[in-house]
Amino acid sequence: MRFTDIFIRRPVLALVVSALILLLGLAAANRTPVREFPELERSVITVATTYPGASARTVQGFVTTPLQISIAGARGIEYLSSNSNPGYSEISVHVRLGEDSSAVLSEVIAKVSETRSDLPRDINDPVVTTASGGDALIYLAFQSAQMSISEVSDYLARSVQPELATLEGVGKAEILGSKFPAMRIWLDPVRMAAHQVTASDIHAAISRDNYISAAGSTEGALVRATVDARTDMQTPEAFAALTVRQEVDNRVQLGDVAAIALSEENTQFKSFSSGQEATFISITAAPDANPLQVSQAVHKALPGIRADLPADLEMLLDWDGTVAIDAALGEVRSTLLEAGLIVILVIYLFLGSLRVVLIPLVAIPLSLIGVVFLIFSLGYSLNLLTLLAMVIAIGLVVDDAIVVVENVHRHIEHGATPTDAALQGAREVAWPVVAMTLTLAAVYAPIAFVGGLTGALFSEFALTLAGAVLVSGVVALTLSPMMCSRVLKDQQHQGRFANWLDHHFQRFIQGYQRLLAGCLDNRGAVIMFSMALIASLPILFSLARAELAPEEDVGMIYVVADTPQYANLEYINRFLDEIVEIWQEIPEVSHSWQVASTSFNFGGLTLQPWSERERTQQEVQAEFQQQLGSVSGVEAFSFGSPSLPGADAGLPVSFVVASTADYDEVYRVGEELLQAARESGLFIFVNQSLSLDRPEIAVNINRPLASRLGISMQDIGQTLSVMLGEAEINRFTMEGRSYKVIPQAAADFRLTREELGKYYLRSNSGKLVPMSAVITLESEVQPNELSQYQQLNSTTIQGMMLPPNALGDGLAMLRDTLQEIAPTGFRAGYTGTARRFIQETASFPLLFTLALILIFLVLSAQFNSFRDPLVVLVGVPLSIFGAVVPIALGFATLNIYTQIGLLTLIGLISKHGILIVEFANQLRRQGHNHRDAVLEAAALRLRPILMTTFATVLGVLPLVIATGAGANSRFSIGLMITAGMLVGTLFTLFVLPVYYLPWRRQPEPVAIAPG
Repeated sequence: MRFTDIFIRRPVLALVVSALILLLGLAAANRTPVREFPELERSVITVATTYPGASARTVQGFVTTPLQISIAGARGIEYLSSNSNPGYSEISVHVRLGEDSSAVLSEVIAKVSETRSDLPRDINDPVVTTASGGDALIYLAFQSAQMSISEVSDYLARSVQPELATLEGVGKAEILGSKFPAMRIWLDPVRMAAHQVTASDIHAAISRDNYISAAGSTEGALVRATVDARTDMQTPEAFAALTVRQEVDNRVQLGDVAAIALSEENTQFKSFSSGQEATFISITAAPDANPLQVSQAVHKALPGIRADLPADLEMLLDWDGTVAIDAALGEVRSTLLEAGLIVILVIYLFLGSLRVVLIPLVAIPLSLIGVVFLIFSLGYSLNLLTLLAMVIAIGLVVDDAIVVVENVHRHIEHGATPTDAALQGAREVAWPVVAMTLTLAAVYAPIAFVGGLTGALFSEFALTLAGAVLVSGVVALTLSPMMCSRVLKDQQHQGRFANWLDHHFQRFIQGYQRLLAGCLDNRGAVIMFSMALIASLPILFSLARAELAPEEDVGMIYVVADTPQYANLEYINRFLDEIVEIWQEIPEVSHSWQVASTSFNFGGLTLQPWSERERTQQEVQAEFQQQLGSVSGVEAFSFGSPSLPGADAGLPVSFVVASTADYDEVYRVGEELLQAARESGLFIFVNQSLSLDRPEIAVNINRPLASRLGISMQDIGQTLSVMLGEAEINRFTMEGRSYKVIPQAAADFRLTREELGKYYLRSNSGKLVPMSAVITLESEVQPNELSQYQQLNSTTIQGMMLPPNALGDGLAMLRDTLQEIAPTGFRAGYTGTARRFIQETASFPLLFTLALILIFLVLSAQFNSFRDPLVVLVGVPLSIFGAVVPIALGFATLNIYTQIGLLTLIGLISKHGILIVEFANQLRRQGHNHRDAVLEAAALRLRPILMTTFATVLGVLPLVIATGAGANSRFSIGLMITAGMLVGTLFTLFVLPVYYLPWRRQPEPVAIAPG
C-alpha cells in the first residue's frame, strides 16, 4: 500500500494531521459534560390519590381501577403497578427506557383528567409526579431543640423547599412526611352527646362558617376597590367560638365539645437523623438530569440556605449520592494513568529502546484525546463507562503502532536504513492494520441495534473504544511510519539492551517454532483438543452465576423494616431504637437516618469514606444483616443501591406473582412459593409483600331500623369519617399559606372497637341515637395492601441472595417453582433489578451472534474469502473458554460488564489471527507451502502479538486489582479481558496455525489489497 509513503516523504503533513486530532480533542474536552453514566431517559410517573376514611377495597374499586384502565392506554409505558391502602391509592407508571418521559407524562395527566369525573367527589384530586425511578440523590436533615416538628416543616415548605425545587436538574425536593401545621379538632363524644351535637352537625358547621370567599370588588366613577369578605377563621380561638348548634336559649360552640389546637397534620410519622428526631428534605434528580450537576447546584445553594436559617435550626447533609460517583470517577482516572505507564513499560521491555517506545507512546494521548472529539460530536459524555473504555483502549491504541514499529524494526535488523525500512514495513502492515481496526470497530456495531439497558448504556462505551482504535489506526498509518523513519536508528547504532533483547527473543522465537511445528505435525490431536474445549462452553456457562451487575460499594446501606399491621407508631419506634443501637456498634458507620410510620419504615446507614475503613460495604452489610435477625417484633433487612441506572431502587430479587384470582388465593400461592424459597437455601432473607394480617372492623348496618329512625347511610358514613377518618373538611389560612382543618375523636375515644357504638346519630324525631343501636361490629383480617401488577392482583416475593448464589439462581428457582405449584391463571412478572436482568440476559446471545456475523462479513470482504475469516475466528471461542473458566469457578458472575468483556474479546483475539493469516497469505504468494508459510508467519508476528497481549493484559491489570467505589464492575470486565486474552493468545499462537492447514483452499491466495 503506497498510502503510507506520502506521510514518510512529507513529515509536515503527518504532523499536521496529528495536530488537528489533538486540537479538536482538547477543544471538545472542555465542553464535554461529565456524568456517572450515559444519559438515560428513564422515569417512573406516580399517580397518588387520597380518599380519607375509605377502606382499601373501596379505594381499589372506585379510585385505583378506573385510573389504571385509563392510564394503560397511554403510549410509552413498560408496565403498571399499583397499591391500594386504606385512604390512599398509588399507581406507578414505569416508562420504557429511552421514551420521552415528558410526552408520556403529558398523556398520563390527560388520561387522569378524563377519568376525574368518574371518581368519587370527596376524594382529593389525583397528584401526578415524575421522578428518575432511582433513589433520592441527597438527603438534608433539619433539627431544632426549640421549634416543633410542624414549625420546622412549615419553615422548610416556605423558605427552603421552593429554593431547592427550582434548582436546575432537580426533579423533586420533597419534605418527608406531612408534618405541616393543621387545625386539629379533637372531639369528645361524651360532651357531644351531653350537648345534643352529632358529628354531622360539626361537619356542617365547619363547612358553613369556615368559608373561603371571593367577594369581588366595588367600582365607582373613579375608584375601584376589592372586597375582602373575612368569612374564614384563622386561629384556634376563632374555631372554638364557632356555633355548632343553636336552640332558642342554648348556643353550643365547638369549644364546648372539642379541644382545638394548632398541631401536626400527620401524627403517624416520625423521622430521625442518627437517632435524633429530624425533618428531611429528599432531593431527586429529574429523569434527564446530570446527577453531578444537580449535586453541584445543591451544594452551591446550601451556604445561602444555612445563613438564612433560624438560630436554633440546624441543617445536616445526611447523604449525598454523588460522593460515590466522584470517588468512582477519580478511581477510573487514576487507573487510566496507571494503565498508560504500564503499557509504556511493557513496550520498552519488548523493544529495549526509548526511541522505539516514543512512537507508540505518542499514539496513546493522540488516540484518547482524539476520541473525546467524537464523544462530544455525538452528544455523549465523559462518564464511568467511557473512561473505562479509555482504560481498556490504552492497550489497544498502541497495538497498531506496535505492529508498524515492530515490522519496521525487523527490517532494520535485516540491514535496511530507517527510511527504507519505514517505507517497506509500513506497506506490508498497512492493510492488516486497517483490517484489525475495522474488525474491532465492527464488534460493537450491534450494540446500537439491540436496545434495552445494554444498548442505552454501552453504546457510549462501544463508541469510545471503537473510536479510540479508529483514531489509533489513523495515527499508525500517518504519524508512526514518519516517526520510524526519523527516530529509529540503523542496526549498527542500536543500544546494548536492545541488541540483548533481540538476541534472546530470536532464541525464544526458535523455541516457539519448534513447539508450533510439533502442533502442526499432530494437528488431529490439536483439533480434537480445541473442539473439546469449545464443546465444554455450554457446561461452563451453565455453572456461571448470573446477575445484572455486581453490587458496588457506594458507602450507603439501606434498611427496611416490616412491622405487624396492628403496630402503631409507639410499637415501631421501640424496635427501631434497637436497630439504631446495633449500627452504633459498627465502627464503619458514620451516621444514619430513619423514617418511621404505620405504613412504611426505612432508613440508611452512611459509611465512613473508603480510605478510612478496611471493610467493604458488602462485608459491613453482612454483619449488620446478621445482627438484624436478633431484633424481635419486626422483620428487618438491608440492601445496597442498584449498580446501574434503569433499575428501580429496592431489593434485587423482586418476583411478582399475578393473577385474576382473589387476594386470598394469591396469598396462598405466594406463601407456598415463599416457603419453598426459604427452604432452598439460596437467599439471605426472602419475604412476601402480601400478608393477611391487617385487622379491620366491619360495620354491619341494620338498614330497616336505620330507615325507620330516619338515619341515612350518609349520616353513618359521615359520622365515622369525622370521628375516625382524619379527613380534611376545608382549609384555613395563616401567613399566606393554607392548611387543613381536621376533626377527629380524641385518642381516648378511639382506643377500642366498642368506642364506635358511643358515637351518636340524630333520628327523624330530633333525638340522639347511639350508633350501637343500628350497627353491629365484626372483626376481620384483610390484606395489608391491595397490590396489582399490570392490573392483575399480585404479591411480590422480595429478597437478597445468599453468596455465592446469584440473582439468576434465585429467579430461576422462583419461576420454576411457581410453574409447579400455581393453578391455571397465574403468571410471573419482574420489577426493578430483576426485570432488567431478565431483559438483558435475553438480549446478550443475539448481541454476541450479531457481532460474530458482522466481523465475519467484514473480514470476508477484506480477505476476499469466506474461509480465511473462519480461521481468524477460531481463537474467539477458545478465548471465551479462557474467560468463562473464572466465572464458572466463582471468581465473578455473568453480568452486564462481563458480557461486554466477552464481546470485546471477539475483536481483540481476531486481531491476532488477522496478523498471522495475512502474513501467511503473503508468504504463500511468494511460493511457500501452507506449513512453511504459517510457521514463518507465526514466528514473524510473535513479537507484536505478545506485545499487544501483554500491553492489553497489563493495561487492564489496574481494573482487576481495583478497590474503592466502582471496583466490582471494573474487576468484572478486567478479569474477562485478562483471562480471555491470555488463554486466547496461547491458542491463537498454537491452534490457529493448525486450522490454517486443513481449511486452506488450494488455489493461490488473493491479497487483502495490492501492496
